[in-house]
Amino acid sequence: MTDSRELLRQGDGLLVVDVQRCFSAGGSLAINDADAVVPVLNRWIEAAVQREIPVYASRDWHPLHHVSFREEGGDWPPHCIVDTDDAGFHPDLRLPESTIIISKGVRFDRDQVSVFDGTGLAAQLRRDGVVRLWVGGLALDVCVAASVLSALAEGFRVTLIRDGTRPVTEKGGREALRRLREAGAEVV
Repeated sequence: MTDSRELLRQGDGLLVVDVQRCFSAGGSLAINDADAVVPVLNRWIEAAVQREIPVYASRDWHPLHHVSFREEGGDWPPHCIVDTDDAGFHPDLRLPESTIIISKGVRFDRDQVSVFDGTGLAAQLRRDGVVRLWVGGLALDVCVAASVLSALAEGFRVTLIRDGTRPVTEKGGREALRRLREAGAEVV
């Protein structure tokens, strides 16, 4: 097992992508084995806090009738609707009070799969002195992959915490890992 405390250093940031009830067991868009990422990410969060590394957490935060929902012509069933229990972070995820929370998927005209899409996160990371992001969360083949690719395009170095993510489908997960590696992401 990788010791996160040994790997994290100044200039790093930890990004936890969409570890919410809606994607967890019993949620409206549950991902197979999603709950298994929580203890892994909690270890990374604890290490980040000990090393004074900033922690960022994104959440899908959709309005009712969001364009990503099937009945509105999108690809997904309704999920992560603003201010519902389903949209809350996983109850066992131990985010510190200092966590910077980024809400995405809030637009009425389009979906925001990447945490960088229209949120100002890249500017915030630069203000915080972050040059390398450690990323885990849900789902590997959707929001995690899009966020990693966006971070790389913004000029950040990115390391994916492989044990801290799960895909919607195994095939999609394999393809996402291939694309991320080819784009320059490190996978640990």
